[in-house]
Amino acid sequence: MIEIFGLIAVCAMVIFYAIEDRSPTMTLAFALSCACAAIYAFAIGSYPFMLAEGIWAVIALRKWRARLG
Repeated sequence: MIEIFGLIAVCAMVIFYAIEDRSPTMTLAFALSCACAAIYAFAIGSYPFMLAEGIWAVIALRKWRARLG
């Protein structure tokens, strides 16, 4: 079951990254999918991947906030 969660998180991440310029909502969705990928990485014990995805999530959240203002 955890593998399916990871697959969905990473697929969502790629899709939302590709379309994030369309609206701030897509940027937020990208950030949330990055956070889900980080949770998946933590669950499987892949801490470097968790750190990288966590950083992506923070960057995307900051970008989302900037696009709102």
